[in-house]
Amino acid sequence: MTLQELKDYAESQYGTSPQYLWGDLPDTFVLRHGTDGKWFAVVMPVLRRKLGLEGEGEVLMVDVKCDPMLAGDFRTRPGVMRPWHMNKLHWLGILPDQADRQTVEELLEISYTLTMPKKRSRQE
Repeated sequence: MTLQELKDYAESQYGTSPQYLWGDLPDTFVLRHGTDGKWFAVVMPVLRRKLGLEGEGEVLMVDVKCDPMLAGDFRTRPGVMRPWHMNKLHWLGILPDQADRQTVEELLEISYTLTMPKKRSRQE
């Protein structure tokens, strides 16, 4: 999945556009819920060597939230690994150009669901 395909998918599926929060990092952005602004994905370039990958330069990584019970199975798939920036137990890193589209979409859906606003109890 290319970066543009990822942006297009997020907009069509979740009604969200990238938000660039760091002016000095123009290639880094978050995808947020429209209701409360909570992040469900962080997209950033990461140096290949920091991820233990061969070669020079950077690779695009998408960090998404994942149930720890599912994370191990997902990490056996191509292009899925521990995240670079987020909590290593509750988040996964996706290399969208190496993962198949179905995996990227599935992990975005899981992350979107896990980061949805919690429903208030009737007593509140």
